[in-house]
Amino acid sequence: MSEENTARIYTVNLAKAWDTPKYRRTDRVINIIKEFTQRHMQTDKVKIDQDLNRHIWSRGKKNPPRKIRLRMVKEDDDTVVVSSYIEEKRTEAESEETISEEPVEKQVEEQKEDNVQAKQKEKSK
Repeated sequence: MSEENTARIYTVNLAKAWDTPKYRRTDRVINIIKEFTQRHMQTDKVKIDQDLNRHIWSRGKKNPPRKIRLRMVKEDDDTVVVSSYIEEKRTEAESEETISEEPVEKQVEEQKEDNVQAKQKEKSK
């Protein structure tokens, strides 16, 4: 096998969790993710990223997400780290916002001014 880290992106359907009782749904989602990872990455060593775990548990124990987009990275010691793919997109978007922060603020101010002018026109009619 190659010594490089292998990364894959999957969308996992978590609908099977709704076959279990309400008070166990999020626990079942964690198990579904681990089983899916073991099946697709051929390893028993699975670690779930802390941000992904928080995202799954953010809506409580009874109402986990129905689908989730995951990034699975297989390390050299056959350990697979599962993280949320959405979080990576957000961090890229945040870094772009910091680069061009001033024009965004100007656009927001212009939109506010346009909204105020439109409201004034409606009142004058």
